[in-house]
Amino acid sequence: MTESSLFSTAAMSAILANAGLLGMETYAGLTERWHTQLRLAELVFLAVFTAEITLRALSHLDCPKQFFREPWNIFDAAVILCAFLPGLGDNTTLLRMLRLLRILRAARFLPQMRIIMTALVKSAGGAASFLAVGLLVLYVYAMVGWMWFADDDPTHYGSIGRAALTLFILMTLDGLGEAVRAGLEISPWSFAYYASYVLLSSFMLVNLLIGVVINSLEQARGAEADATSSRSDDARDGGAGASRPQEAHRYTKHPATEVDPVSVRERFTKARRALDDAERLALSTLPHQSTDPRRRN
Repeated sequence: MTESSLFSTAAMSAILANAGLLGMETYAGLTERWHTQLRLAELVFLAVFTAEITLRALSHLDCPKQFFREPWNIFDAAVILCAFLPGLGDNTTLLRMLRLLRILRAARFLPQMRIIMTALVKSAGGAASFLAVGLLVLYVYAMVGWMWFADDDPTHYGSIGRAALTLFILMTLDGLGEAVRAGLEISPWSFAYYASYVLLSSFMLVNLLIGVVINSLEQARGAEADATSSRSDDARDGGAGASRPQEAHRYTKHPATEVDPVSVRERFTKARRALDDAERLALSTLPHQSTDPRRRN
C-alpha cells in the first residue's frame, strides 16, 4: 500500500497543502481572523504526516533494518518526531522551521528532484575541498592587494578583511571594469593582478565546482537507478526479496518451468518409434526367431 501511486499522491497533496498553509500564515489579517482554523488545520496535517510515517514503518515490520537503510525514511521520521518534542511549541521560530522542512519531503515523491538533492549531498565533500582552495586563493590575493593598493585605495584594500570582501565581489565579475581602471591609475601591474585572479576564481575554480557537482549527479542517477531496479525485483518476487532471502534463494535455484503437453507427447511418440526400430533390428539378426512382433511371445 505504501508503494502505491494513490498513497504517494495523497502524501504529496498533503505536503503541498501544508506549504500553502504556511504561506497563508504570513498574512497578519488572515492569521488574526482564522487563528483557530489555521491551528486546527496544522494539527490535522501533523496527524496525516504521523500516520504516513507510521504506515511506512509498519510496512518494514518484518525487517526493521530496511526502514533505516533509506535516508529519506530517517529524514521524514526526524521531521515528524521533532514536532512532538516537549517545549518546542514555545519557540515559534524553530517550530516554523521544522514545519518548513516538511516541504522538502516533496522530493521523496519526485524522482528528478530526489536525484538533485542526493547529488547535492554527495557533492558536499568535494565542495568542502573547493571551499578550502577558494579561501586559500582569496587570502593570498587579498594580502597581495593590501600590499599594493592599501595606501592609494584604503576603502577597498585598507585591511585584509576589506581586501577579501572586495575580491569576493569581484569573483562574480561585478564592478571588474571599475576596479581595473582604478588599479591602472595606481600601477600598470594591477592588470596582471586582476587578470590572474579572475582566471583562477571565476573560471578555473567555478568550473572545478561544476565538475564536482556533475560527477555527484551521475553517481546519484546511478544510485537511483539501482534502487528502482531493486524495488522492481522485490515487487516481482511479491516483496519477499529482502525479508525472506532463503525463500528467494530457493526460487532462484529451482525456477519454475512451463511444460507443453503437445511437445511431451511428440517426444514420447518419437522415443517409442525408435525403440520399435531398435527391437526389429535386433530380431532380424536372430534367424532362428520370428521377426513378427505379433509372434514374439
